[in-house]
Amino acid sequence: MSGPAVGPWLFEPCGFADLLADVVPWLETFCAPVETETGDGVDFWVRDGSALGLRAFDPAGVGVFFLAEDEEMPAEDEDYSAFSRPPVQGLVVGAGCSGLVNHVLLGHLALALARRLDALVDFGGLLSSRPAVGEDTGNEAVLARARVLASAFPGRLAEVSYDTWGGGRWLRHVGDVEFLQAWLQHPDFHLIK
Repeated sequence: MSGPAVGPWLFEPCGFADLLADVVPWLETFCAPVETETGDGVDFWVRDGSALGLRAFDPAGVGVFFLAEDEEMPAEDEDYSAFSRPPVQGLVVGAGCSGLVNHVLLGHLALALARRLDALVDFGGLLSSRPAVGEDTGNEAVLARARVLASAFPGRLAEVSYDTWGGGRWLRHVGDVEFLQAWLQHPDFHLIK
């Protein structure tokens, strides 16, 4: 995968096959083709963004998207204390390539899925203004910028800490539908790749 990905969090258990039975017919109304991979997930190409509230978009540069179960959710190393209860299941929705059109389509897909599934959205990192090329995204200056930017939006955006490979802890954002809807309208909107 070379594009961004997000992780809808579910707070009620749902078999992944049952979830696909609900979501695939919906995807087929605006995506073609939708290819199911023997219960592992689905690949799809968005052909009509109006179902997601988008106007026409240039299909050049739009790649494949996928939906799969996040088999590592919930994770033992994550701090879910910001929530009244921890998530019980996670999904991964991602774009096969980057570029603004893929970020926007994925953001709107995540918003629609979060509404449909009553889910929160794990952004996979800290949202802030776009980092400069080569900028270290794991430092306190980035965290301060992320907190300033996030405080300007309605809805809920929580910080979830997790273990890093170096033995430390770092944070990522998990937001609700209201936050994601506002973030999608921001001129600096992007997802994390």
